[in-house]
Amino acid sequence: MTDESTLPRSTPRIRVGRISLIAVGLFLLAGSIAWHYRLLPGSYPSARENAIMVIAPYRHEGTWVFDDDSTGLVKEPFLAGVPEMIDVLVEDIPDADEGFRLLFSAKPFPGHQEKLTWLRGDSEGNFYAIDDPPMEGWICPAMFKYYSKAPKNLYVKAECIQER
Repeated sequence: MTDESTLPRSTPRIRVGRISLIAVGLFLLAGSIAWHYRLLPGSYPSARENAIMVIAPYRHEGTWVFDDDSTGLVKEPFLAGVPEMIDVLVEDIPDADEGFRLLFSAKPFPGHQEKLTWLRGDSEGNFYAIDDPPMEGWICPAMFKYYSKAPKNLYVKAECIQER
């Protein structure tokens, strides 16, 4: 009988190819998870922050709402003072209740109607004010579909969807 301690030990073969494939797979999986949960710098919509964005609000069940396929928002309501701000913006737009184009940006753009100034954050949303007429409204966390953090200012313009 042979004693196992006297047998020559063989070193296990390291399969570099298999380990490399597993490492790459784990790296891709971790990257996908980090992207999904917005843990990577490029996964935030910060590229949009310099752009003029457009939504088309309309009245639904007594308040202003909007849909945006690019963000997955459907009948997203404006709340807490913002509907009244919108009423001021659209007072010269005929049939605005049926829908109008709202342009907004964190940077000033030619022809903007109002500058909303950040006041404070609250309950995941943010309060903004306009000067004329003096009004304050709360913008809900849906804003973070467009901005990675609350802009100090928002510039807005309401216009008719169909040119008359």
